[in-house]
Amino acid sequence: MTIERPLLLSRERRSLLDRLAADPAVPFALAVTGPGGHGKTALLGEVARRCRQAGQTVLTTVPAATEPPGPGTVLLVDDAHLLDDTRLGALRALVDTGRHRIVVGYRPWPRCAALVELADALRRHADPLLLVPFTPEQTAARCAAAPEAARLADHVHAQTAGVPRDVDRLVHALSAAPGSTLSAASGSTLSAAPALLPSAAPGPGGAASPGEPPQSALVEFGPDLDRLTPDARCLLLALAAGVPLTVDLLGALLDRTPGAVAELVAATRAAGLLTADHRITPLARRAVVALSPPTDRTAVWHRLVDQRLGRGGPVLPLVSALRAVGALGDCPAPALRAAAEEALAEQPALAAELFAAATAAGSSAPGRQAVAALLAGDLDTALRLADRLLAGAAPDDRAEAAAVAATALAHRGQTGRSVELYRWSGTPAAAAFAEVGSLATATTTGDAGPVGPATGGPPTLGAGAARLMAEGVRASIDGTPTTALSTLVQAAALLEPDGRTVLLPDSPAALAALTGVHCAELDIAERVLDRATASGIGGPLLARRHLLLRAWILMLRGRTAAAADAAAAATASGGPLESRDLLFATTLELGVARRNSDLGALQRGWGHALDAVVRHPVDLFTLLPLGELAIAAARLGELDRLEPHLHQARTLLGRLGDPPLWSAPLHWSGLHAAILADRPGAAEEHVAALTADADHSRYAAVAATAAASWVDVLRGTVDPARVEAAARGLYDAGFCWDAARLAGQAAIRTADRRAMTALLDCARVFQGRHAGAKSGPAGGKGGPGGARGGQRPPGGAAPPAAEVDAVPRSELSEREHEVAELVLAGLTYREIGDRLFISAKTVEHHVARMRSRLNCANRTELLALLRTLVAERMAVAGGGAWRERSTR
Repeated sequence: MTIERPLLLSRERRSLLDRLAADPAVPFALAVTGPGGHGKTALLGEVARRCRQAGQTVLTTVPAATEPPGPGTVLLVDDAHLLDDTRLGALRALVDTGRHRIVVGYRPWPRCAALVELADALRRHADPLLLVPFTPEQTAARCAAAPEAARLADHVHAQTAGVPRDVDRLVHALSAAPGSTLSAASGSTLSAAPALLPSAAPGPGGAASPGEPPQSALVEFGPDLDRLTPDARCLLLALAAGVPLTVDLLGALLDRTPGAVAELVAATRAAGLLTADHRITPLARRAVVALSPPTDRTAVWHRLVDQRLGRGGPVLPLVSALRAVGALGDCPAPALRAAAEEALAEQPALAAELFAAATAAGSSAPGRQAVAALLAGDLDTALRLADRLLAGAAPDDRAEAAAVAATALAHRGQTGRSVELYRWSGTPAAAAFAEVGSLATATTTGDAGPVGPATGGPPTLGAGAARLMAEGVRASIDGTPTTALSTLVQAAALLEPDGRTVLLPDSPAALAALTGVHCAELDIAERVLDRATASGIGGPLLARRHLLLRAWILMLRGRTAAAADAAAAATASGGPLESRDLLFATTLELGVARRNSDLGALQRGWGHALDAVVRHPVDLFTLLPLGELAIAAARLGELDRLEPHLHQARTLLGRLGDPPLWSAPLHWSGLHAAILADRPGAAEEHVAALTADADHSRYAAVAATAAASWVDVLRGTVDPARVEAAARGLYDAGFCWDAARLAGQAAIRTADRRAMTALLDCARVFQGRHAGAKSGPAGGKGGPGGARGGQRPPGGAAPPAAEVDAVPRSELSEREHEVAELVLAGLTYREIGDRLFISAKTVEHHVARMRSRLNCANRTELLALLRTLVAERMAVAGGGAWRERSTR
């Protein structure tokens, strides 16, 4: 491919060459130097072309001393570093006369004495022209013309570091790949079609994407590599491993002195195969790996790995580099095991793969592979490997296998079997985890000591955290909420420095967050989850647990959009959810739908949630989703189907002595479910239970007050001050949606206009909306989970016709836009009223008013026009901008 070399030159240097071609009578001496592949030969060819066009004679060989170049002759000598001393001396003699026109090109290495003298002589006439890599802009010029040229240019420059030879090789190979559409630009450059961009899949016929350079681009490096010495090729293979290597390491690897290593690096750099900072480019690295004999590659990398192991250095970067180029089989088993241990904390999936490779290479590591698979969230592999070890491994390996199996089963809801395996494992941490599981299911571990290997163990951070977890859960049942929360937060903090590799049936941060929610300390719950996410406690196995609990708190605060986004991010961050996470995720979906009055989403999600609750037995740590499911079930008329699970929950709590911390939220949810199911007797029982526990925790106190107020409101007795105080208690505890709902329901049930206005303002403030932003009167009737019909409150009549006609037909009010969006979303008038704290009748008035103002003959025409108006509003940034546009 022809290279447009002026791209390499600044304006001043281009002017210098123009002068050389323009005046044949002026003596001229110039050195052109740069590594191989930087355009030296192409530049001299361009000089020759210009000179011949100007009528000058061009010589490309060094003349004998008795035949100096004549007038009007230009002597162009390429690759002067390959000339012998005699010819270099002759060139220097011609330069010293100062009477000839000479341009000499050479690489910076080798540097014999005669070449140094020639370079000094040339420098006395003019500064040498140093050839350097393309800038990103110059690389982009090579790739111009295609719609996605900028992305291609970034990729090509990253792969080649701007070495002109390699840029052209890669662009040419991409242009020739099947399915490509490259076109010429500015007479010389090529660009790639989108099918060749990094994000694209291979094209038809197996065309390589830029992420995998085409084979043709790699093959072109063959002659360059063949010209290198064996030591230089060994050096490149070592650097192709992708890890930084010091001079002493390279010296030991190559069995060379530091001076000899420096010369070798300089020679390889002069060949254009290393960058100025002595790094190998990604494209050259691929070529070196692909074109080197496998025996040479294996020998070099084995020696390199042995060096790293012998010096006690990290081997994961080296092994990862070999894995990236498909050469993992060249690694010895000890290096694979060492790299796997290094990867365990940050990349457990990679660690599992490396442990498996070590086993295949002859170093059995099924126990560690099971641990890595479990931390990565691959419970199937972990259980399979652990079960094999339990059947016939050594005692220590069997204890570890039992812990792996117990942890995996805990995540799958098999708490009884998990407790049994933990007890059999016999370590201090396992004993503590067995106690946690027993408390969660209200079973007993028995008085017998360990029945398994009884390996004991040192008091590690993991063992200490396990003990604190057991103490915290115990305190949540028979102690104070403050003690329980403090102990569990301490357990989480204990694991923050190094908790990524600890096998946990549940995260202490998750238990602390659950305890925080149950005692209305949402801020503490959020902070402990954030710290656990940042520190990676439990690795990927527990990452989604933390994210789902964080989403649950967002839902309780009424931030339903953020909660839905967080839950979606958690479910999309890995493979299929295990039963406990699935239960929380599906219930979150229902909880968000209920708070958004989205009956359709409730109906669609109910079946999945019911499957999830069937898969995971009821325990202490799943009471929150069970309570939310009870409300959704009541809203859908399915409460009887959930009753067996609710009975199990009540039985579990009864066996534990009905601990107020865990039972209060279930009573709160039971109250709302009873209201929706029209079961006043059950509602009274829940209020009585909350009142009895009001002194135990902040949650119980605010819930008891709010429950009593809610029941009074539904009976038609509205005390505005009492309602506002109860709602304020919920809001201050973090339960913003419940606070807004209580105030809103009270507002639409009072006949006192002033009280209604004040309560509606409270509801809007609690919901995060601006107080006083009233676009219409409120009305309606219903419980906390959904509306049930409505009646028009005072002032709820439709506006007079004169007011309707006074507004431009093309504009809707802010409240009408809210109603329109919800109508288009398929909500009923009752559901819209429930969402906006207005009555169903008021929603009906808004719709009738919009139909009149927009002059629509029927509902179908109204819906079509509303879709247009809503779409137009959403397309313009800000309501003010839309209003300005609409009134023009």
